[in-house]
Amino acid sequence: MRFASDEDAMQYALRLARRGFGRVEPNPQVGAVLTTADGQLIAEGWHQECGGPHAEVHALRAAGERARDAVLYVTLEPCCHHGRTPPCTDAVLAAGVRRVVVGCADPAPHVAGRGLQQLRAAGLVVEEGVCGVEATSLIAPFVRLQLQQRPWVHAKWAMTLDGRVASRTGHSRWISGTSSLQYVHVLRSRMEAIVTGAGTVRTDDPQLTVRLTEAGESEFPAAARVPLRVVLDTHGTAVQAGCGLLRTLPLAPLLVCVGAGCAEAECERLRGLGVQVLRAGGGAGGGVDIGQVLTELGRRGLTHVLLECGPGLMGSFWDAGLVDELHVFVAPKLVGGAAAVGPVGGLGLELIPGRGVLEDVNWRQLGDDLLLEGRIRR
Repeated sequence: MRFASDEDAMQYALRLARRGFGRVEPNPQVGAVLTTADGQLIAEGWHQECGGPHAEVHALRAAGERARDAVLYVTLEPCCHHGRTPPCTDAVLAAGVRRVVVGCADPAPHVAGRGLQQLRAAGLVVEEGVCGVEATSLIAPFVRLQLQQRPWVHAKWAMTLDGRVASRTGHSRWISGTSSLQYVHVLRSRMEAIVTGAGTVRTDDPQLTVRLTEAGESEFPAAARVPLRVVLDTHGTAVQAGCGLLRTLPLAPLLVCVGAGCAEAECERLRGLGVQVLRAGGGAGGGVDIGQVLTELGRRGLTHVLLECGPGLMGSFWDAGLVDELHVFVAPKLVGGAAAVGPVGGLGLELIPGRGVLEDVNWRQLGDDLLLEGRIRR
């Protein structure tokens, strides 16, 4: 394979980097490509797991002696510090790479341009900002955790053509088809936490576990992650003995976040069942403060959080400006009725488009359904 330009090689590295989604967090997704001076592919690599070799090291090891005088394309500035692995800048210098092309600098305080400075000081030709918009977008969840100590919030729902997630009676099973349901489990497998509300627990009795079929695993790339289940429940009474969340407790941990007015007896009851409890009071009317919940998840080092909840809680996150990315399944079905339920409650926006505009939009067909994925423009 020969790349016609720096941009072509970097786009290839970006595609490699995305393979790490759901496997490398809290580290960023990074891809690397080594080529000859005239663009011939020598080797490639991507960061595959947290604590494992970084993308550059994978590519350099695959290249061996062929890395000498080569061009290294890497989506993120090489690290220059000792963490779980040695500095990538040392590996680049030892391999004899002549030129380094970087998508974007690493904004983490322990790097912040020092890796590029070290390579330039050693005499390498270093270029920065090739496909910089895409490279910066790729690491946005990592940057959120590093600089704001909060996770990146994904919101997911399935709706009919007329934008309903349930009929006027509250009936909602099943809106989407088999392929969409398979993809939901792939999506869950890439998350570190799944957040829902007390109403969903009472109405749907969900498990919120990752259940991948063989067909689903072969059709979509999945991770092997077991996400934390998180329930926001002001009074701490929704999770009861025999419910789906407790039946699956051996498979995945459960955290219940309660409001200031939750009785201590309820907290002790939950702890006795093996449930983690977080008091996160301060929300409206003595309810759960979703900002405190996200701060706690960030403190635990969680990068990606998925909202699977009803319109009330979804609207609370939306009104607070805390939704970052959407995964919306649209089924070829109609419900109708003014009293049928939409996906996002709360106060909502005054103007269209307001801030509710998506970017990096991707549509795909899953069986008879359509899946829309995109990020909220900031």
